[in-house]
Amino acid sequence: MIRIGVDFGGTKIEAAAIAPDGEFVARVRRPNPGGYDAALETVAGLVVEVEAQTGPVARLGVGMPGAVSPRTGLIRGANSVWLNGRPFRDDLERRLARPVRVANDADCFALSEASDGAAAGAASVFGAILGTGCGGGVVVNGRLLQGANGIAGEWGHTPLPWPGPDELPPTRCWCGRSGCLETYISGTGFERDYARTGPEASGREIVEAVRAGEPRAVETLDRYVDRLGRGLAVICNLLDPQVIVLGGGMSNVDELYARVPAAIARHVFCDNWDGRVVRALHGDSSGVRGAAWLWPLEP
Repeated sequence: MIRIGVDFGGTKIEAAAIAPDGEFVARVRRPNPGGYDAALETVAGLVVEVEAQTGPVARLGVGMPGAVSPRTGLIRGANSVWLNGRPFRDDLERRLARPVRVANDADCFALSEASDGAAAGAASVFGAILGTGCGGGVVVNGRLLQGANGIAGEWGHTPLPWPGPDELPPTRCWCGRSGCLETYISGTGFERDYARTGPEASGREIVEAVRAGEPRAVETLDRYVDRLGRGLAVICNLLDPQVIVLGGGMSNVDELYARVPAAIARHVFCDNWDGRVVRALHGDSSGVRGAAWLWPLEP
């Protein structure tokens, strides 16, 4: 059975049809128009384009920023703030005349990587997106764990744990609080930390400087690894996942995979932590793949 997933991003919206073996059958994308009604029409138009290649598909999965409140059915917590307070899932179901499942984009990332990605076969998986922001998702025995309030995995909006005396002062987060983990270990946080002691640079430029031995860049990465290890140690103390999968721009920093496990182990309440930290297999495709996987294979 062909399944369709939609990755509803801040700058682009992508729809894809995926076969049961995980292969893409069709894949189309358009810019996100940045307005509610226009975005609904964009999703509908992309689904029409995909179904022109596949034929009709009975159900749709959508990954997006924020989440659907299980109490009100309204979107909350989206950094595309014009989505918040809107009945996005219900409106899509009416527009497309079919059932729609909606999940946070980080949840879709985790589900994709746990289903047939870098953590395939693992009983427990934490997927961490380290990009412009910081998101997370939890999959246990192949099933997405969304929680009673739909916020399972939202580690980016918890405080940075175990701060030392020389830690950066808290930065105000877009969510309205200060000191969120996202402000430290996102790609944006990595760049901000580097810029506090000299000229600004992109994340890619900072990593290149690390490999060239520039002291300021090396120290920035050292702090980043320590902060990421501390943040993930809390996840390990709570969930003890077999595999942690990293996605987003910072997941492309090769040095993390050699160094972050030891940084986690220093803080985990365990005598011999042996979890795995791996890079996402499907990369930027995990969002749309995980959205498709929101529906089981059964008709």
